[in-house]
Amino acid sequence: MDEQTLARRFPRSAKYNPAWISENGFGGNAIWQTEWLCERLALEPGMRVLDLGCGRAKSSVFLAREFGVEVWATDLWVSASENWQRIRDLGLQRQVFPLHADARQLPFAAEFFDAILAVDCYSYFGTDDLYLNYLAQFVGVGGQIGVAGAGLVQEWQGEPPEHLRQWWMSDCAWCLHSAQWWRRHWQRTGIVDVETADVLDDGWKFWAYWHRLNWPDNVLEIAAIERDAGRYLGYNRMVARRRDGARLEPFIWPDTMRSMPFSYEKTPLLREDAG
Repeated sequence: MDEQTLARRFPRSAKYNPAWISENGFGGNAIWQTEWLCERLALEPGMRVLDLGCGRAKSSVFLAREFGVEVWATDLWVSASENWQRIRDLGLQRQVFPLHADARQLPFAAEFFDAILAVDCYSYFGTDDLYLNYLAQFVGVGGQIGVAGAGLVQEWQGEPPEHLRQWWMSDCAWCLHSAQWWRRHWQRTGIVDVETADVLDDGWKFWAYWHRLNWPDNVLEIAAIERDAGRYLGYNRMVARRRDGARLEPFIWPDTMRSMPFSYEKTPLLREDAG
């Protein structure tokens, strides 16, 4: 892996300082993943975009700068105040708006966004069978929902392959899936039409390269990725559109703070008052 290879595959990302990306982040390279995801998104200047699970808002900054969209940078683990400092330092305070919120308790109006993105985070909450029914309410009919992140190239049955067992943890087994698993997971709801479900070519190489460069002490993960060499581990991408006429069920989503959609009507308490 060399700089020329990276620049050819991620030409937009190549403009960004690697030190800024690694200093303000953790895990994978969110800028690469966002650029790859945006190759299948129809973003236009002025659109309202939800960047869900934005971390330290690197992907939000990238979206605002590269596509001229307005971004609601929403994360649970990183405070809105910290992200606001970063956004102001870059002069993007009229385009990127930070929020501290749980993905299951989002404070937005129905159909507020033109597109929703989730980069390197969706597997933490999106495996819930009820979650897409909840998330889809926030994007307009015909709007796109796109996710990208670490995952499986193919599923397996039973125990993980021998070469992955030392690194493989329970949370991996619970949440990492293949692109085709995600396609079925979304398509069967009838809420969206899946347009893309694929794997990044040589994704494992980008994954291992970034970790060797920035997290060299993470020896178990790096060794697992390199031993695997793309057989099971890689980066996945999913893009879908909210289907016109799709029914969203208002009582089976995971937001524990949401009220049931009932309306009150005054009724006499006693029979004698009922007339």
